[in-house]
Amino acid sequence: MTSTHQPRGVERRLERIIDLPDPTPGQFGPAHTVVPVISPEDYARSDPFILLMDDRIDGKLQGGPHPHAGFETVTLVVKGGMVHDNGRLGERDVQWMTAGSGVIHGEGLEDAGHGRILQLWVTLPKAQRWAPPSFQDIPYAQLPVRREPGVEVRLYSGSSGGVRSETKNYVPVTLAEFQLEPGASIEQDLPASYNGFFYVLEGEISVGPDARTLRPGQVGWLDHPEAGGAGSIRITGTTRARALLYAGQPQGDQLVSYGPFIGDTQADIQRVMGEYRSGRYGPPPRR
Repeated sequence: MTSTHQPRGVERRLERIIDLPDPTPGQFGPAHTVVPVISPEDYARSDPFILLMDDRIDGKLQGGPHPHAGFETVTLVVKGGMVHDNGRLGERDVQWMTAGSGVIHGEGLEDAGHGRILQLWVTLPKAQRWAPPSFQDIPYAQLPVRREPGVEVRLYSGSSGGVRSETKNYVPVTLAEFQLEPGASIEQDLPASYNGFFYVLEGEISVGPDARTLRPGQVGWLDHPEAGGAGSIRITGTTRARALLYAGQPQGDQLVSYGPFIGDTQADIQRVMGEYRSGRYGPPPRR
């Protein structure tokens, strides 16, 4: 089965496939393990994405409210449910939070602490680095859906074909879930300038004109074509599969990171740490 949507512009492909390590102990106690999908030290290659952690939880977490500043977090609940400062997230829901000028963020798990969560850190444009904090809860049941033969695309952010998400972004980002039947294929529009990657949650997919195979435990990064303008990428279900596409416009700014804080300079880090210690931060309001 194939879709009728035709590719436009530059046809993207996978430039590199990285085999990820097994889960290792996390920072929130023995119930927490983590797979680092993107690490901050690789930011020059992953821009606009700073970090992506695949968190696995089996038991009670040891942690509580914590600060963030200078970037956005995108929290996707793969399995289980979460409570946060202003409500809850169910399975496959997303929270898009602008930490900006600084927040205190509290979150925890439902169902006796069993779940899996993907947390992404996205840079903010330099001019909006210290934007007012806010958050958007994005329920899975309300996501825009594009349907092609054997394929469903659900949009947390960005667009696919003629379908568009209403999520508000400072940096243009496409975050989409692809569910594919075996042999089903779809063309996803994607600007040639976007940096991005696929992360497979279930099954196996092939990507691009050379049909490189990607499976769970791997991250597949897109190439960087020299031509700008429009582009597209073909995704095919080798088996029944569920995969996420994260792609966004690089910002080209150097960053300084320290724990939960991102800045443009070391002076920024010192300032936001001082503001946090002085008690200026609070929970994020709804955007």
